[in-house]
Amino acid sequence: MPSLQDQLSSLVYSTEHGETCPDCRRPVAECECREREEAERLASLDGIVRIRRETSGRKGKGVTTIQGVPLNSDELKILAKTLKKRCGTGGALKDGMIEIQGDHREVLKRELESRGFKVKLAGG
Repeated sequence: MPSLQDQLSSLVYSTEHGETCPDCRRPVAECECREREEAERLASLDGIVRIRRETSGRKGKGVTTIQGVPLNSDELKILAKTLKKRCGTGGALKDGMIEIQGDHREVLKRELESRGFKVKLAGG
C-alpha cells in the first residue's frame, strides 16, 4: 500500500489520459482492477448457492439473501432483476450478494434449481 504522501499527491486526472484508477494508477480505460476482482470472487465460490433470511441491520425488516451464485456481475444483475420480478418485490445487488425484500426462500429455491444451480437453505 502506498504511503499517505503518495496517496495525497497522486494524479487524479490528466488531460492526456483522463481519469486514472486509484489502485493501479493507470488510465481508467486500461484498468483491469475490476476484472481481476471479479475473477477472484468467482474463483472463491464453491458452486453452492446459499439462501438465507436476515433481519440484522434492517430495523427488523426481513430480507432474503442469495450468496455464491457463480455468474459474472452483468449476468448477476440480470438474474437479480428476474428474481425480484418473480417475487413481486424490490431488492438490491450488493457485493455479489442478491437481497430480495421479504421472506421468499422457497420460491427462490425452486426458481434457482430450475435454472440449474445447486441450492441450500442456510441459517434459521
